[in-house]
Amino acid sequence: MKFSRLIGGLVILLLACAAEAWTGEILGRVVCDVCGDSSVGPEDHPLEGAEVAVLCITKSKEVLNYQAFTNSKGIYKVAETMPESDRWDSCLARPISSFHQHCTRRGDTYSGLKFTYNQPSGNSQSIKTFLYKPVSAPAYCI
Repeated sequence: MKFSRLIGGLVILLLACAAEAWTGEILGRVVCDVCGDSSVGPEDHPLEGAEVAVLCITKSKEVLNYQAFTNSKGIYKVAETMPESDRWDSCLARPISSFHQHCTRRGDTYSGLKFTYNQPSGNSQSIKTFLYKPVSAPAYCI
C-alpha cells in the first residue's frame, strides 16, 4: 500500500514538473543567392552544412549560445526545453560560414538578426533567410 502511494506521488510530481516545462524552437534557412540579387529565386539553391550561431537571453537573464548547421534543404534548427521561468526572451541569429565551394561570400547586408521570442511552448519561430553569394555571378544572371 505504501509503495503504491509512493508511485502515485511520484507520478503527480512528474506531471506537475512537466506542466511547468517550456519548449522553444527557432527555424531558419541559408541559401546560395547565385545571381547576387538579394532575393531567393529559381536559380538559387539551399546551402547544406552552413554554420549559424544563435544566442538567446532567457527571462532569468541567462545567456545561452547555440551552434547549428543546415541540412540538405538549407534549414537549421535550434530547440530547447527548460522551465517556463527560464524561457527565451530575445535571441540573435547570425550566419558564421558557408562551406560551399562556390558560394562563400555573405549576400545580405546585415550581420545578424535580433528578435524577441514570444512563442507559446511547443511552437516554432521562423526567421529571415540568410544569403551567401558567389564571388562572381554566372553570365545568365546579367
